[in-house]
This record gives sequence, C-alpha cells and structure tokens, in this order.
Amino acid sequence: MTDAIYDLDKKRVRAAFDHAAASYDAHAVLQREICDRMLERLDYVKHTPNTLLDAGAGTGYGAARLRSRYPEAHLVALDLAESMLQIARPKPSLWQRISRAAPFSAVCADIDRLPLKTSSVDMVWSNLALQWCNDLNVSFAEMHRVLAPNGLLMFSTFGPDTLKELRQAFNTVDGYSHVNRFVDMHDIGDVLVHAGFSTPVMDMEYITLTYDDLKTLMRELKAIGAHNVTAGRNPGLMGRARWQALETAYEKFRQQGRLPSTYEVIYGHAWVNQKTRTADGQQIIQMNIQRRRTEKGLP
Repeated sequence: MTDAIYDLDKKRVRAAFDHAAASYDAHAVLQREICDRMLERLDYVKHTPNTLLDAGAGTGYGAARLRSRYPEAHLVALDLAESMLQIARPKPSLWQRISRAAPFSAVCADIDRLPLKTSSVDMVWSNLALQWCNDLNVSFAEMHRVLAPNGLLMFSTFGPDTLKELRQAFNTVDGYSHVNRFVDMHDIGDVLVHAGFSTPVMDMEYITLTYDDLKTLMRELKAIGAHNVTAGRNPGLMGRARWQALETAYEKFRQQGRLPSTYEVIYGHAWVNQKTRTADGQQIIQMNIQRRRTEKGLP
C-alpha cells in the first residue's frame, strides 16, 4: 500500500466538521489546552499584527483570545466548515458597535487555497488544522504567500505518534486505513524552509488522555469531527466481530484501570523576511537605480 491511502477527502472533512459543530466545544478539551499553550508562547514573541489570519478557526475559541490580545487587529477567521464559522462569529456588544471595534471577518475556505491577497496579513495562526491538509508543501506555500514581509506564522499540529494505540489496535483487525497520516517534526521544518520561511523554531510534547473504555474514546473523536476520511478507509460498516476484536486489541494498553490515547503535539513558528520569489516560484530581483541630474553647463 502507498501513502495515497492516507489522502484526505476534503468534502468528507468539511461534512464531518459541519456535523460536529454543535458538539465540538463540549468535547474539545485537548484542542483548547493546546491553544492555551500556543498563546503562552506568544508572550515571548515581539510582534503586533495589523491583520491576523486564524487558519482553521473552528468554533472560535482561539479567535476570541486573539482578539483580546490584539484588539486593534483585523482578525480573519477561516475554516473549511461553515457550521463552525457560524459559531465562531462574535456577537458584538453595543459598546463594540459604538466604538467601532476592529473588524472581524469569517471566511469559509480551504487552507490550501486561501482567498486572500498576496502579502496581505501580518500573522497566520493555525491551531490543530494542518493535519487535515494533504500536502504541507502546498499549505505552507499559501501561508507564505499571504504573509507580508516580517510576518509571523505560528502553528500546532499532530505528529506520527498521535493515536498510536488506536492505529496499532486497528492493524490487528484489518488492513484498511483508520487513522490519519501525521508528519514528523523534522520534515515539517524542512517544508517550512522550502516554502521560504526563515528561522523556523520547532518543539514537541506528548499529551495522553485516558478513558474508561474504547467506546468513549471513539465517541469523543466523532464529536469533534475527527472521522476517518482517508482514501484507504473501509467503505463498509464495522460489524460486531471486528469491533470486539478491536476492543480486545486495545485492552493490552490499559494502565491503572484506564485506556490511554497518546497525542504527539508539534508546535512551530517561523518568519517571513523580504520575499525573494513570487508565489509561482519566479525570482524577485530588486534594483536600486540612481539617476544623475544634469544641469546646463555641467557634464
């Protein structure tokens, strides 16, 4: 089998998150925790954006906190799922309407095809959205394109050990793809440099959630929209025998009466210096032309 089995069906991704919008906030404990840890990292970054893109805004937890941190910035919340954005849109208070608070835009679009002008934003923020992109070369190239010189990219995503227990358990049941493919931290750093970003900084940590049983874990994944939408998924339903085999395989990971679910969380940030290439790869040549003024009687 090739990596093509892990390609994501974007229509199914959108449908899954549209369906999960109403239940997302009640179950997205990990997503909020990682967002808070990303926000803490901003304390060490000297950067005040005028225009800020939240790429993969979801229901707006991060967008609301970014608005509080950068109250004068124009914030663009972008997500693939319209139902998520309907929740993310802030309901301005009377004071905000009177005081003409900084604008907020909600855009339903794909990170890989950002409907934004080149060099139009000062900061791109993306919390746990890049794992839903098929090719980070495309995703980072688009982010680099829309960032202005001296712009900042800050993101989090999942690494290869994410849901390793679930992946191993499924491997004992059948040969289908059940868990997304996640990219290694070092490979992500290479892609950032290739896309034109400067001085990328990467770090990683493991976070383990625990559950009473496998059904609770699977219900939580479904409630946040984390369905199996890979090309190599089983097109049929899981029968009782396969489910029991999966439960048996997962039980070997039980520790202290609880079933673990591991997440490898990757954090990164990088900068855009003066751009030397256009979005299509053409080199930008800057020329300083000095003009000589001639006056009558002078050479």
